[in-house]
Amino acid sequence: IANGSALFERGILTEREISGPSPVEGKAWFCNRARLQSCRNAARKEWALAPAMAQPSRNAPPDAVLRPSRTFFATSRTAMSKRLFQVERNAELLIQVLRSLVAERRFELHDFVIMPDHVHLLLTVAEGMTIEKAVQMIKGRFSYRLSHEFGFKGEVWQRGFSEVQVIGDGNLEAHREYIAQNPVKAGLAGQVDEYPFCYRHLARVKAALRNEEEALPGLKP
Repeated sequence: IANGSALFERGILTEREISGPSPVEGKAWFCNRARLQSCRNAARKEWALAPAMAQPSRNAPPDAVLRPSRTFFATSRTAMSKRLFQVERNAELLIQVLRSLVAERRFELHDFVIMPDHVHLLLTVAEGMTIEKAVQMIKGRFSYRLSHEFGFKGEVWQRGFSEVQVIGDGNLEAHREYIAQNPVKAGLAGQVDEYPFCYRHLARVKAALRNEEEALPGLKP
């Protein structure tokens, strides 16, 4: 076929069309080729009648799509689901890591809970930061400190993590409630703010200390 190689490179003809039919294929090959050409002509007509550009549907409202900051609910598990955070020292170290990254303005942390073998996070990353990078920072810094400060050897985290983007105040509150109920449903606490390794408990303790300082201003350092 004339110019067969050029048409093949452009994806218009297949290798079979260039080389031609075998003696056995004969007439069937020409019939199949005619049907293929008919389908191509029909497709060209549909493309000509189609809009210039299709607009994909989005679940998020337009202002959320264009917003540079994004909020995510992320979950990461320990390697082989080891109950690493059942040890109080390890759970407190992860809280220190979260505090240090928030102080460095790496992300905004809305809520979290540290369960024995996994952690749930509700955080917002700003423009220039991704959820992948934020979770990598948390896991990497914790692993480094656990190894260097406590001599821990072995794998700490399961590879990867799960995440879902949170859009809207109602969705945000639903994920906060899910996080708060985690230790209660697992039988680790009777009330949502009783579990020591969660945002709500730490917020309650901090508020109590603030109220105590305000009630006794003369005792401030």
